[in-house]
Amino acid sequence: SMPIPPTVSERLNSQGINYQIIDEVDIVPLHQLCSADQLNQSQVVKLVILQDSMGHLQALIPADSLLDLTRLNELKGRNLEAITPSEYEQMAKSQGLDHLPDFPLNDNLPLVVEKRLMTAGDLYLELGYSGHFLKLSQSEFAKLVASGQETEFCVALEDFNPTSSDRAVIESSVQRFTQLRIQRRLEETLEMPPLPATAEQIIQLRIDPDAGVGDLAELVEKDPSLAAQVVSWASSPYYAAPGAIKSVHDAVVRVLGFDLVINLALGLALGRTLELPKDGPHGVTPFWQSSVYSAVTMEGLVKAMPSERRPSLGLAYLSGLLSNYGYLVLAHIFPPYFKVICRNIEANGHVDPHLIEQHVVGLDRETLASQLMECWSMPEEVVHALRWQNYPSYQGDYNLYARLLYLSNQLLRRVDLMQGPLHNLGDEIFTDLGLEREDALAVINHVVARKDELKQMAGNLEG
Repeated sequence: SMPIPPTVSERLNSQGINYQIIDEVDIVPLHQLCSADQLNQSQVVKLVILQDSMGHLQALIPADSLLDLTRLNELKGRNLEAITPSEYEQMAKSQGLDHLPDFPLNDNLPLVVEKRLMTAGDLYLELGYSGHFLKLSQSEFAKLVASGQETEFCVALEDFNPTSSDRAVIESSVQRFTQLRIQRRLEETLEMPPLPATAEQIIQLRIDPDAGVGDLAELVEKDPSLAAQVVSWASSPYYAAPGAIKSVHDAVVRVLGFDLVINLALGLALGRTLELPKDGPHGVTPFWQSSVYSAVTMEGLVKAMPSERRPSLGLAYLSGLLSNYGYLVLAHIFPPYFKVICRNIEANGHVDPHLIEQHVVGLDRETLASQLMECWSMPEEVVHALRWQNYPSYQGDYNLYARLLYLSNQLLRRVDLMQGPLHNLGDEIFTDLGLEREDALAVINHVVARKDELKQMAGNLEG
């Protein structure tokens, strides 16, 4: 297909703008230094389309920064939010395209341009997920955006770094909020929800070397809705068990095994402790769907690893099931900020959500979830997996689980089962896990093929 959409070339030609089309650009991830022939993220331009009751606004920002909606709304005296993913699709279709290019759409829509783009040197605008970029010199870019307003409404991402002491971060973050007159709210809420009794008993059972299938089945059956969920999970076409699964005992012995069921039951019991937030980000995979996708992807990746490197299958599964638990914790602890976070996530599809959360509240969902898991005496493997899942270079305790979770999240994003920016998956992460890239891709393709069955499993958990 022709790399440059006609709407783009007409606009460039009518304004007499000189440009080049570049097809393979090596864009360096944020956390790496770049060599001379590589592109810096600060030279890559992203388009964000926003709207409120007054109409649309298009914003051009550098890829290495976060569009700060609160700041932009203050500047413009407006109440802007990102348009929904389906509106993006419709806008693209109206131009005869699959994806909108990162390029100002038309002159009738007001345009704001982040000031830093005006000093970044050559700029690169992606032509709609094609891998082709439009390269403009600074002076040609200035012609293109001449009708726009240059202003400062972005935050550079390079300042965000994981901190050594999570508890200190939570405390200092809480201190900042105290000044925002929500001290009482936090004191009430930071009393984290108690661990449900069933979950506590399961944790006890996990450490009992003599515990058997009978003990587990008896414990799960004390909680009828949990028992029903475990049985429906084992009965799913995804596991294709021969014959009907009638009891928790059946589920353990005939389909899932002790290790998986004890961790599944623990994950489900925790999942019900906190309510699902009502007003999450648009276009984001529903909570239980993303939990199920993560759990089975983790299961597949562990099974594909050579046996001498494998971590515990059940704990990897549990880490997947709880991988996004921090989202529930965030909504529970910071209700006034949760909305702000969600609106910023919608406007920054190119930025990892944990960075947006660090910007808005000074800490992210992973830090919160891992702290809560620690308070609840959950397995250390899970605490560390959740905490470090965004940092593939993490070398500390239980890093195998954290890396698996990072890989699993990235693979799910690649096949559109989860939202968030794609990072370059180098050979290193596969080597560290002893996985062949082809095997990891086979795992994710299997998940995609069984997507409908997995959605149904997730549906059974929402009740």
